[in-house]
Amino acid sequence: MTVFRHDFRVRYAETDQMGVSYYANYLVWFEMGRAEYFRSLGINYTDYEKQGLFLPVIEAHARYYLPTTYDDKLTIEVAVSEFGKTSMKFVYRILKEDGKKAADGYTLHVFIDRARKPVRVPPEVLKKTPIASLDC
Repeated sequence: MTVFRHDFRVRYAETDQMGVSYYANYLVWFEMGRAEYFRSLGINYTDYEKQGLFLPVIEAHARYYLPTTYDDKLTIEVAVSEFGKTSMKFVYRILKEDGKKAADGYTLHVFIDRARKPVRVPPEVLKKTPIASLDC
């Protein structure tokens, strides 16, 4: 598996006064997709936190193409596009039910320890995570 896909629906609470999905929720959906992606690889992020390793976002970008509204069925596609010594970059694409792109983006993360110092990407993550592109 190089690109992970996860289906979900827009909840009413995720829409704004105009009935359109609020822009900041796309970053929340990116996080949801990222967590599900890790689970699909057998990587439990909580286990890393218990070991004192964390993966904060240090950069985020989203671009919007089509609006989404309450109860729309969406698919988020997630892939890891690159690794640095201490970092990894996730790329995302959100598709509407008809396959049209609603949004895309990326998040850049760095592994840190409890002292908030960068640490190398864990070998298990490197081993289990394929590099892929979404052509965003």
